[in-house]
Amino acid sequence: MTAAGVTWLHRNLFAKPFDIALSLITIPLLAWVLYSLADWVFLVARWDVLFDSLRVLMIGIYPVDQLWRTWFAVAVLATLFGLGLGLCMRPMAASLITLAILSGAIGVAVEPVFGAFQAALTVGCGWLGLAACLVASRSAKAKRFALPIMLVALVALYLVLAPPGLESWGGLLLSVLLTLAASVLTLPLGILLAFGRQSRIASVRVLSTGYIEIMRSIPLILVVYWIWVVVPLLAPDATVPSFLRGLAGFTLFFAAYVAEYFRSGLQALPPGQVEAARSLGMSTWSVNVDIVLPQALRVVVPSLVGQILDIFNGATLVFIIGLTDFLRAGQMILADPQNSSRIYEIYVFLFAVYFTIGATITYASRRLEAFLARGSR
Repeated sequence: MTAAGVTWLHRNLFAKPFDIALSLITIPLLAWVLYSLADWVFLVARWDVLFDSLRVLMIGIYPVDQLWRTWFAVAVLATLFGLGLGLCMRPMAASLITLAILSGAIGVAVEPVFGAFQAALTVGCGWLGLAACLVASRSAKAKRFALPIMLVALVALYLVLAPPGLESWGGLLLSVLLTLAASVLTLPLGILLAFGRQSRIASVRVLSTGYIEIMRSIPLILVVYWIWVVVPLLAPDATVPSFLRGLAGFTLFFAAYVAEYFRSGLQALPPGQVEAARSLGMSTWSVNVDIVLPQALRVVVPSLVGQILDIFNGATLVFIIGLTDFLRAGQMILADPQNSSRIYEIYVFLFAVYFTIGATITYASRRLEAFLARGSR
């Protein structure tokens, strides 16, 4: 062990008597937990239930003959994530090479189970995301057109997946699609509510404030269920898929929180800038769009990215309206008597996927926050 390592251990783990006692207790305990977990994962657990049920966990009951649509969705999602990450960071070449090798290793690992074609598609989607990250981080033209490209890609994603029917969406695919759609739709509605809460028109201000406070005072599951029940009553002759009704509930609920995020951003803006713009004869629309909104957006973007994680975790509530999200798909697999004894394997896999996605979103949020902070200096 190097001198730097010894110094780090002494400073962080064995600096004081209390630190020494705490380290002597927690380090062996942690080592025992990790050893027990590794022993169960590699020697005791029977992971064949995941291989047999992976399609249900990933895409639900989506038609098998339309799987090319889901692979298109995976490629688009990888590209979108790569573009978003490339806009707020400049990855090192070593990191990209490591991730590319890791993607290849995952492809090699899944090849014996799912075949060479599926493994090649997995590796290709991973490399596509890395390429998008590299291009977005190093090309000024790509950064300029990144937002329109993302919006077009999102529209294409839903158009390609829609033909088999929205009711066939399920598993992790449903959770991701619901999260993306709700995150995009809540943004404009939340901005309008934030401006409405600060409007000089009393009726608009009261209505906006009342809507925000009501939505923040009731649980999400109640809003989703209420929208699901009310829509058929208002339009009995119309057939509205449950996905769209659930999406409406998520959008209406989280828009209130987006409005509060933007209200904090508006309050952080110095009032002198708005007064100066008005003294120059600028219209209210120009003041809000050209001066207020860009600066407020810089303040609230980290919070908005963090809310994506809240929406993704809250997507499990759509089971109440009959949709099969990722968590519900795992519970359906356990409902089969042949798999009832595999509860640990299923829930450990669900935990690993949720943790990976959550950690990735959190990491992207922190990188974006650091990028915006650097740009404001």
